[in-house]
Amino acid sequence: MKVNPTRSYLSEGPNETRSIGSECARNLDAGTVLSLIGDIGAGKTEFVKGLAIGLGFGDEVTSPTFTVVHEYQGGRLPLFHMDFYRLRAERELEEVGFDDYLAAGGICAIEWGDKFPSRLPCDTVTIRFLIHDDDKRTIIW
Repeated sequence: MKVNPTRSYLSEGPNETRSIGSECARNLDAGTVLSLIGDIGAGKTEFVKGLAIGLGFGDEVTSPTFTVVHEYQGGRLPLFHMDFYRLRAERELEEVGFDDYLAAGGICAIEWGDKFPSRLPCDTVTIRFLIHDDDKRTIIW
């Protein structure tokens, strides 16, 4: 993904957050890693739903909070949606095959990616989600 120094979007609600994610997906290259950072309810999963739409997936996208990883195949690129929220130790990344996903040539979208920053590639794109009143969010990368 070619990333401008800083981009900031104001989302008026979940539909707009998905739209921003969809637009983002159109410019992603194979192997891109996205670290999604924000409080619970900030819009990280909605953004990934948009990524899936932009990559051409018709399947429903859900949060992998309890499974750690959901895989979506059949679009322009594979999408690996990860959630580090429930992981307690870095060694758990080995148990879910984290390095294999990084090497698989798809898009890795990692919710709570800041939990184990030393394990992320140096070219990881950090996307921050800030919550405002009335379902508004600022999305910055």
